[in-house]
Amino acid sequence: MTRDATPAATPEWILQIMREIDTLDFAEGFARMTEDTEMFFGTAHVRGAEAIKAFFVKIDEPLNITHDVLECWSADGVVFLRGEATMAKKTEPDRVVRAPFMHIFYLDDARPARIRTIRITAGPLETDTVM
Repeated sequence: MTRDATPAATPEWILQIMREIDTLDFAEGFARMTEDTEMFFGTAHVRGAEAIKAFFVKIDEPLNITHDVLECWSADGVVFLRGEATMAKKTEPDRVVRAPFMHIFYLDDARPARIRTIRITAGPLETDTVM
């Protein structure tokens, strides 16, 4: 039986993942991913914790970025996260762009839960500003 999604406090492990994406210093948050974890980010499909880390390094290393979680919802092994990313090129720190994002985490039944799949959408975004 599937329940409806309900508002939830954002789990600390998700906040940790957001901090790790911002700092590119991967630790406890990304430890919930395995080599079978799949991430869909826009049109990109990345598989495995190490490849997902490398993906974030590639897109975020040139940026000063902060992910702010605005709300979190959960239902039967799925966590929905809505937030806003504030970013600027390191070479142009005064040219700030904000982009809404949505992350959907599909979890397995292990304890602590492992991330099976992440689906991420971001934008609309002025890509010329940050790319």
